[in-house]
Amino acid sequence: MALQDAQANGFVASLKDNAEAKMGLLHAAYGAGALSSPLVATQFAQLPHWSFHYLVSLGIAVINTILLILVFGLKNQDDCLAQIGHPRGEQNTSEHSQFRQIFRLKDVHLLALFILVYVGVEVTIGGWIVTYVIDVRGGGPSSGYISSGFFGGLMTGRVALLWVNRKVGERRVLFIYALLAIGLELVVWLVPSLVGGAVSVSIIGVLLGPMYPITMNHAGRVLPAWLLTGSIGWIAGFGQAGSALLPFMTGTIASKSGIGALQPL
Repeated sequence: MALQDAQANGFVASLKDNAEAKMGLLHAAYGAGALSSPLVATQFAQLPHWSFHYLVSLGIAVINTILLILVFGLKNQDDCLAQIGHPRGEQNTSEHSQFRQIFRLKDVHLLALFILVYVGVEVTIGGWIVTYVIDVRGGGPSSGYISSGFFGGLMTGRVALLWVNRKVGERRVLFIYALLAIGLELVVWLVPSLVGGAVSVSIIGVLLGPMYPITMNHAGRVLPAWLLTGSIGWIAGFGQAGSALLPFMTGTIASKSGIGALQPL
């Protein structure tokens, strides 16, 4: 999955025609999976042979592998791009290894730091919001759907807000989305309304959704073509580190101060 993440982002970021929309659709598919998987897993959990869930996951993985072979074959990225009419990008002219060139790029590390925080916040909200709603707002068993609403918003925002990103500008719109998301987090924290909090969490998902594909689009514009896939792999790796680090920090703080610490954090 980690290899596919880097390669898919690198391939789409290398496209010249409407790459922004294609990147949004790519990551909307992630949001769709994050929305549907918990719902499907819940149904399997209620079956006597819940372990059949792993057979379904294996079947999906096999189908995915077959589709990748049919679409891309065993060609490298340059050959795949040339096959759809894209000229070859800039070629490496440095004597240093690609790893050394990547590590010397300031933009790579800034983007990686942003993605670390972003993915950490995304996974923390999606993972801990249900516990917060149950313990602090007195939500019932249906509170689990709030997390699904968040990831549904994530999927929706990555497609529905494409025109906003294009009209306002991707750089400027990131600040707007961040400020609005912070404002809605204050609503979830300070307004004692279960329904209002649930709606706010879903809208937060819509606002956070475009940030990841926008970052990958920006990487495709500012990084050298021959280093793009490797750089995106490094950036995405930091995202996965954030998805482990921030939820862990939240859990550690919550064990001492209570889950109410989620929103201030």
